[in-house]
Amino acid sequence: MSLTSRLAGTLLITSAIVSPSLAFAQSEPGPATDPAPADTPPAGEEPAEPAQPDISVPGGGDIIVTGSRSRNVVKSSDQVVSVLTTAEIARTGEGNIAGALGRVTGLSVVGSGYVYVRGLGDRYSLALLNGSPLPSPEPLRRVVPLDIFPSGVIASSLVQKSYSVNFPGEFGGGVINLTTKAVPTESFLTIGGGFQVDSETTGEFGYSYFGAQSDWTGFDNGSRDVPPALQAFYDSGASMNSGTVDTRAIGAQLVRFSRATLQKVRDLPVNYSTSITAGTSFDLGGADLGVIAAAGFSNKWTNRQARQQTSFSDDLSTLQTDFNRITTDNRIVANGLLGLGLEFGQNKIRWTNLYIRDTIKQGRLGVGQRNQTTVDYMQQSTAWYERQLIDTQFVGEFKLAPGLSVDLRGGYANSQREAPYETFFEYVRTNTTADPYGQLFVNRLNGNNGEASVTFSDLNEDLWSAGVDVSYAVTSSILATVGGAFSDTNRVSSRRQFLFRASSTFPTEASVLRPDLLLSPGLVIGTTSGGTTVGGIDLIEPDEATPAFQGKLRNWAGYAKANVQFTDALSLDAGVRFEKARQAVAAVQVFTTPPNYTPTPALRKEYWLPAATLTWQIQPDLQFRLSGSKTIARPQFRELIYQPFFDPDSNRQYLGNPLLTDSQLYNAETRLEWYFAPEQRLSIAGFYKKIDKPIEAFITLLSDNLVTSYANAPEAQLYGAEIEATKYFDLSDAGGWLTDRRAVIVANYTYSKSKLKVSAGDSVAVYAASSSIATDYFRDGEPLTGQSDHLANLQLGLENTERLSQQTLLVSFASERVVSRGLNGSVAQPDIIEKPGIQLDFVAREGADFLGQEVELKFEARNLLGTRHREYQTSGDNTVEFNTYDVGTVISFSAQLNF
Repeated sequence: MSLTSRLAGTLLITSAIVSPSLAFAQSEPGPATDPAPADTPPAGEEPAEPAQPDISVPGGGDIIVTGSRSRNVVKSSDQVVSVLTTAEIARTGEGNIAGALGRVTGLSVVGSGYVYVRGLGDRYSLALLNGSPLPSPEPLRRVVPLDIFPSGVIASSLVQKSYSVNFPGEFGGGVINLTTKAVPTESFLTIGGGFQVDSETTGEFGYSYFGAQSDWTGFDNGSRDVPPALQAFYDSGASMNSGTVDTRAIGAQLVRFSRATLQKVRDLPVNYSTSITAGTSFDLGGADLGVIAAAGFSNKWTNRQARQQTSFSDDLSTLQTDFNRITTDNRIVANGLLGLGLEFGQNKIRWTNLYIRDTIKQGRLGVGQRNQTTVDYMQQSTAWYERQLIDTQFVGEFKLAPGLSVDLRGGYANSQREAPYETFFEYVRTNTTADPYGQLFVNRLNGNNGEASVTFSDLNEDLWSAGVDVSYAVTSSILATVGGAFSDTNRVSSRRQFLFRASSTFPTEASVLRPDLLLSPGLVIGTTSGGTTVGGIDLIEPDEATPAFQGKLRNWAGYAKANVQFTDALSLDAGVRFEKARQAVAAVQVFTTPPNYTPTPALRKEYWLPAATLTWQIQPDLQFRLSGSKTIARPQFRELIYQPFFDPDSNRQYLGNPLLTDSQLYNAETRLEWYFAPEQRLSIAGFYKKIDKPIEAFITLLSDNLVTSYANAPEAQLYGAEIEATKYFDLSDAGGWLTDRRAVIVANYTYSKSKLKVSAGDSVAVYAASSSIATDYFRDGEPLTGQSDHLANLQLGLENTERLSQQTLLVSFASERVVSRGLNGSVAQPDIIEKPGIQLDFVAREGADFLGQEVELKFEARNLLGTRHREYQTSGDNTVEFNTYDVGTVISFSAQLNF
C-alpha cells in the first residue's frame, strides 16, 4: 500500500465519539478537482459511499459497523447531526463559516456572525474548534462570533442537535464543532485572490478618518497607545472626579485630527482578499509527519445608511429620537493556520495553531431630532475595534490494545478586543432666529447644548482546557466510554469613558469648531492673560463604580456512556454527565479607594445531565431516531455585572443583572431518515424543549435612555418540525453540453414556535429594581428573542461529474423574529421585530488550466433581490423604524491556483 493511500485512510487525528464511524473521516479533495458522488452502480455492486469529511470532536473509540450500517457520517452517527464538508462549503461560496452554516437545516445567522439553532439565541449554541472550547472577543457575549472564521481554514463543520454526554453541558439548541484543515496526504500549494463590489458601498461616499498609515493592515502602528498623561492617571489609582487630578493635562492629549475628525470618503474602494495554503508530508521511517500552513487577508468596506428611531409611548404615536445615520466600516481580517500531524502505527497526534485578527475601522455620522422639536442634533463618531483570537491545541489518539483506545486533548486560547479612542461628538442646531448661532451646529460641551467623549475599552480572555477519554470495546457490539474534562475561563474587561465639560470662560465662538480644534490643547488647558483665563475644559468619568470587571468560569466534568448495538437494526447511545462549575464576576479595583459596589454572588452549581438516543434501522436505507436529554445554559459574564455598555452595531445600551442564574433545558426529538441513494436523503423530524428560568432581555428606561437588561423569565417552551432533502438528477441522457452534468436540489425547512410562560403570581429577580413582578418585564405567550417561525433554504444547481464546473442558485428565507423587547410595565410597547426576508444568491465555480496548472475561477452574486435590513415596531397605524437600512447587491470574482 502506498504512503498516500495509507494516509488517506488513517490520518484522522481524532475519531468521533458522536459516532465511532467518524474515525474513518479524511480530508476532502482539493477544490479544483471536487469529484462527483458515485452514480447508480451496476447491478450486483454495492453503491459507493461518498468521501467523508475530517471531523475532530471530544471522545474516541473503535469503529463499530455492524449489519447494514453504512459509513455515511450523517446516517451512521448515533446522534442527530448535519455536516458541511469542504465541498459543500465551497458550493455555497461563503467567505466565512457563519454564512455557510446559515444554509444548514434549522440554523439562522443573526447580527455579526451569531448562529441560532432552531430559533434559540446564541447563548444556546455551543461552538467548539476541533472539539475544544473557544473564548469570545465580544464584551456582551461568552460565545464566539463565527463570522471571524474564514471558510478557507475549515475542513468541516458538524452541527449536532441532539445532546450526547461527551459534549459540554451548555448545550441548548445544539453544538457547532469546527474542524480545521487536517495535515495533507500529499504535497500541495494553492494561491488565491479576488475582488468584490457592493452596490451600496463601492464608488459611493462614506465617512472615515485618517487614523494611522498602517490602518489598511488591521494593525495600529502605536498611534492609538494610551497617551502619557492618561497612563500616569491610570497608574496613580486616583479618581478623575475627586478634584485632585489635573484633568486638563489629560484632556489636552486625547483628541487629535488623525483620530477624531470625521472626513467624507467620496469613492469607497473595491474590496479585495488573498490567501495561500500549502502542505506536505514526510516519511520518517516508522512514522509519517504532515504539515499544513495557511494564511489569508481581506480588506472590505461596508456602508449603511440607516433610519434609527425610538419611542417611549405605548402606542408609538410620538418619537423620542429620529435619526438618519451613515455608518462606514472598513473591516480587515488576517488569519494564519499551522498544523502538524504525526502518525506512528495506530497512534495519531495533531497539533493545531490558529490565529485570527479581525479589525473594524468605523466612521459614523447621524443627524436627527429628539422629542419632536425643531432642534437638530448632529452626532459623529470614530472607532477602532481590534478582535483577535489565538488558539493552540494538542490532540492525541492512542490504540493501547485491541479494543482499547485513549484520547487526550489540551488547549489554550486567548481572545482580545481593544477599542481605543472611541470618540463621540454631538453638535446642536437650534434653528431659531433669536439665537445668533441658530443656523449653525455648535458644541458648547455642557451636556445640554453639545457633548464630547473619548472611551477606551479593553477585553482579554484566557481559556485553558483539557480532557481525556477512554473507550473499550466490551464486546463486538458494546463500546463503553468514560471521560473527564476541565476548562478554566478568565476574562478581564474594562471600559473607561471620559466626558469633556467646558468651563464658564469657554469662548462661545469656539463652539462651532470641528472636533480636533474644539478640543485643541490651547482651548482645553486655557490661556491666561492679565489675570483672566480664557477657555479651559475639564474631564469627568461618569462610571467610577464598575469601570472594570473580572469574570471567571471553572468547570469540572466527568461522563460515562455506552453504545450498544442490540441487533443489526437497533442501537442505543446513552450516558450521563456530571458537571460542577463555579462562575463569578467581580469588580476590579482600579482606584486607590475601593468602589462602593455590591459584589455579584458566585454561581456554584452541580448537575447530572443524562442523554439517550435510540436508533432503529427499519430497512437498510430507512431509520428512525428517538432522543431525550437534559442540558443547561449559563449567563454571559457581562450580563452578570451592573455596568453600562453601548453597542454601536445595534445602537443599544446594555446593563447587567447580578441576580441571574442558570437555565435548565429538557429536550426531546424524534426523526425519520431515508437514505435512498449515495449522498441523497430525505428526513423529517419533530422536536420539543422546555426551558426553566430562560435568560431573556427586557427594555427599561434609565436616565431618559432605552436600556437593555436581562432577567430569568419563569419558563419557556419551544417546539417544531423540520424537513430536509438532497436529490441529484442525472442529465447525461439529455446529450450535448449536459452529457457530463447532473442537477442537484438541496432543500430544508424548519418550523418552530416558542413562547414564554408568565403567570400573574410569578416573580423575577432584577438588581436595583423597584419591582419583582414577572409581568412587569415579560408577557405571557411572547416568543423567545431571535426565533423565526419559518426558516427555509433551497439550493438549485448544475455540476459536471468529470471536472469542476458548478452553477448554484441559493435561496434562503427567515420569517420575522423578535430582536429586542419593547418597553413593558407601566408602558406596554410592542416588541422590536427584525424582518430578514428572502435572500437570493448565485455562485459559479469553474476549473480551468493555466500554464499547465489547475485554477479555480469563482463568480458570486449576493443579495440579488436587494433585500434590506429592517428592525421596527408597529402599533396600529404607527411604525417606528428602529434600525433600517438598504443592503447592497455584492458581485465577487476570485481565482485560486493549485500547484
